Amino acid sequence: MNSMIERLDLDRIQDAVGRAEERTAGEVVPVVVPRSDDYEEAVWRGAGAAILLTLLVVLLTLRFYEGWGLGWLFAPWGVALSVLVAGTVGALLARYVYSLQRLLAGSERLDDTVHRRALQAFVEEEVFDTRDRTGILLFVSLREHRIEVLGDTGINRQVEPDDWAEVVARIRRGIQNDNLTEGLVEAIETCGRLLEEKGVDIRPDDENELTDTVRTPGRGTEEEGE
Repeated sequence: MNSMIERLDLDRIQDAVGRAEERTAGEVVPVVVPRSDDYEEAVWRGAGAAILLTLLVVLLTLRFYEGWGLGWLFAPWGVALSVLVAGTVGALLARYVYSLQRLLAGSERLDDTVHRRALQAFVEEEVFDTRDRTGILLFVSLREHRIEVLGDTGINRQVEPDDWAEVVARIRRGIQNDNLTEGLVEAIETCGRLLEEKGVDIRPDDENELTDTVRTPGRGTEEEGE
């Protein structure tokens, strides 16, 4: 997934943010991260599930197999070796097959982790640091397939949480089409129109209070997969 970050057209996204902010008081801050956590518990669950499955196979084989060729499997060292191999394979699959990792971590854990990481980004990127508290965080966590939109207090007084659904949908569609840049640009444009509709009007003396660039922590440092 890091390749998706590497392919981001930073200039296009920055221009989209600038255009949205020309019409409203909103300050849009896009943040894209490869992941929000390593989910070590999913790795352990993967190892545990593989071990249990292996032991079940050994027991069933012991119960129904009448041949001579697998006698080693029922010896203590054979069982230990089978458990070791199964646990290692299960752990590796859970660590590197991200669809399996998401399944083992669970939807609630993913939602909570990404939300906490988005709140952290909100503070780290100082989205709160605007005159009228009109910052908006567009947070994308790729491994988890999660998107969060967090508005500051000045935004939340005029925009309901459900109003961001189309913004989220635009980003998700871009990811599904393997074009995160397009998804972000469309989401930012949608965000600008929404703020206009909700009356988040620009001041005559408006200034660009937060930089328009997309934030990509860890860009270029890690290779991620599906």
